[in-house]
Amino acid sequence: MKTDDLIMMLSSGPDVRPAPRPLTASLLPLSAGLLACVVLMLVLLGVRSDLMQAAALPAFWLKVSFPLLLAWAGWLTAKRLAAPGARIAALPLYLGAPVVALWCIAAILLWQAGPEARTPLFWGATWRYCPLLIALLSMPLFIAALRVMRGLAPTRLRLAGAAAGFAAGATAALVYCLHCPEMSPVFVGFWYLLGMLIPTALGALIGPRVLAW
Repeated sequence: MKTDDLIMMLSSGPDVRPAPRPLTASLLPLSAGLLACVVLMLVLLGVRSDLMQAAALPAFWLKVSFPLLLAWAGWLTAKRLAAPGARIAALPLYLGAPVVALWCIAAILLWQAGPEARTPLFWGATWRYCPLLIALLSMPLFIAALRVMRGLAPTRLRLAGAAAGFAAGATAALVYCLHCPEMSPVFVGFWYLLGMLIPTALGALIGPRVLAW
């Protein structure tokens, strides 16, 4: 090694950038987590019996699009936060836009509904266990997401853990749509979101401990 090359290497400091991981190293755990989430839903809950009839209604696809968009935004956020220096300025917009849009629709529905119809639109018939079921279904995917993130280089550990939890919760809510009989955007905009926020809070709580590297 030439003297000039040695001086340049020493002045630049050690190269601590993490080596790039094969794509399969991330996809395999996440795919396994998603499969476990689906199997858990099928075994514990089952698919709603009138799924084909429900799928013909616009309200069903509005319900599905909500967690779908949030899952996309959640995984994008988790991917960005898994690497140091990634741009995250636009991520709050991606995460907040579906929520604001559905809440606007829900507000219009509540305004148009009669006083006696507003309570069922919000509470539905499954509010007592809907958020808990979504959180439960998210656990396999949540664990897989944390495992993948731990192998990368997150620096904002609390935010990264929260992002992993939110992405897993939104994906679990999407899977839960195959079982859930509720169709009201008012119900979905509150209780589904609450179910997503449970693993989000858990991820923020344990992120600094499990993602430290």
